[in-house]
This record gives sequence, C-alpha cells and structure tokens, in this order.
Amino acid sequence: MEKFSENVVKIIKAIPYGKVMTYGQIALLAGNPYGARQVSRLLHSLTTKENLPWFRVVNKNGMISLQNESGLVQKALLVDEGIEFINEKIDLNKYGI
Repeated sequence: MEKFSENVVKIIKAIPYGKVMTYGQIALLAGNPYGARQVSRLLHSLTTKENLPWFRVVNKNGMISLQNESGLVQKALLVDEGIEFINEKIDLNKYGI
C-alpha cells in the first residue's frame, strides 16, 4: 500500500467516537491536499478489509455524501454516537476534529 493510502487508513481509524472528519481534512493530513476523491475511493475499497469507521467521514459541508441506503445507515450510526443533524447537516465546529 502506498504511503498516502496508509496514512488515510491510520487517520480514519483514529477518528474518535462521536466525532467526524471531512474527506478533505483526511486528504490534507495524509499528505495530499487535493486528494479528497482519493480518500473516498480508499474508503470504498478498504473499509471492510481494514475495518474502518467509514461512517465518521462526511463532506466539507458536514453532510452525508451517500445518496442511497448506505447514507441512511451512515446517519443512523452517527446519531447512535450522539451526533446531531440540523437540516441534514452536522455542526463541524461541534463534532469535527
């Protein structure tokens, strides 16, 4: 696995219970400030293998990007961790890292 991918996995695994990070934040910390889409692809391909808390990753607006059943699952998992949604948005100042 390349260094960026390794960094992404480590960062996502370290997101604490009840907190979220954005794709862009993760990309920046992993070493590529323009790698938000790559973070998304890595989440898709490595979540099961690496047991990633994928649901703690949201878009830059504090919203769930998935527009399917997985998005509903993501919201439910976040709500279970105490994260509140207002108009389908998460307050990144309150719940972000």
